Amino acid sequence: MKLEELRLHNFRNYEDLTVTFGPGVNVLIGENAQGKTNLLEAIYFLALARSHRTSNDRELIGWQAETAQVLGRVQKHSGITPLELDLSKHGKKAKVNHLEQAKLSGYVGQLNVILFAPEDLNLVKGAPQVRRRFMDMEFGQMSHKYLYNTTQYRTILKQRNRYLKELGSKKQSDMVLLDVLSDQLAAYGSEIISARVTLLKRLEVWAAQIHQEISQQREKLSFHYETSVADDDLVDTQHVYDALKQLYQQRRDKELFQRTTLIGPHRDDLKFLVNDKDVSSFGSQGQQRTTALSVKLAEIDLMHEQTGEYPVLLLDDVLSELDDNRQTHLLTAIQDKVQTFLTTTSLSGVAQKLINQPTVFRISNGEIQADH
Repeated sequence: MKLEELRLHNFRNYEDLTVTFGPGVNVLIGENAQGKTNLLEAIYFLALARSHRTSNDRELIGWQAETAQVLGRVQKHSGITPLELDLSKHGKKAKVNHLEQAKLSGYVGQLNVILFAPEDLNLVKGAPQVRRRFMDMEFGQMSHKYLYNTTQYRTILKQRNRYLKELGSKKQSDMVLLDVLSDQLAAYGSEIISARVTLLKRLEVWAAQIHQEISQQREKLSFHYETSVADDDLVDTQHVYDALKQLYQQRRDKELFQRTTLIGPHRDDLKFLVNDKDVSSFGSQGQQRTTALSVKLAEIDLMHEQTGEYPVLLLDDVLSELDDNRQTHLLTAIQDKVQTFLTTTSLSGVAQKLINQPTVFRISNGEIQADH
């Protein structure tokens, strides 16, 4: 999978831009606050119809503009796919092959991207919601079913939480709707948990191998999915569904008292273990960085395994956060394998030696110029 061309109109500080990219490593060089990260954000937005930097789409529309456009031409095994996202204060429209998509779930997955930025170190040491978001964003690109289930789950979760607040101290006779919502939540929640565990098992295989290579065989990386459901058979959707329904019954009084849903994939977590110890609590900063890098690189192979296409890799100023050893493993792993977009203030040291025939762009004040 390759992004051949990107066109921006009033996106952040880009008023009107058309740029053609190389199939290998595309290096975006420029000083800070010139638009390097904005360009990566546009690619990410083109893929997922959402930004990784803000939840408010209006912030993406350029200063004093009413609308914005992001268009791309994606090359896949099946051929060329034009993508288009139109933004206004009323919302956004997504088009695939010039046809408007009724739902974003029909759009996401046309261009798969993996973003690695310095803040992604929080994947290991950050709060549980960081890892839940990671799973939902990455697995949603690989599976339309997963994306659909998470969308439905969030909708019903909001309804159930609202109803728990309304119930308060009402009588038992008012519990019929709560039972219906609990059943629906368990149905979608069981699908999400089973899919997460299945995909995490595959991701763990790839990540463990990479982590061993970076640590020179000294460390073993493993995953543990933490959930309220007894984890004897989490890939069995029916088992998880039955267990969730039972848990909702058991915790009903507590949920009514706290007026919120206490059980389900929105409360689960993912633990990374190095030599059987939780790396977020007991690992060194170096181990945490190696774990984050291993997981991100493993995503490339998992996405290829699940979709038949390699994703596009976005590296936002991440080389400055990695030592020479980790830089070497990162750049060797992606060489001649995936189309990569790398932002940096200067290309030097290990990167300059290892990147084979990069396509270099210089960015200044929302203008982009290719090196020849």
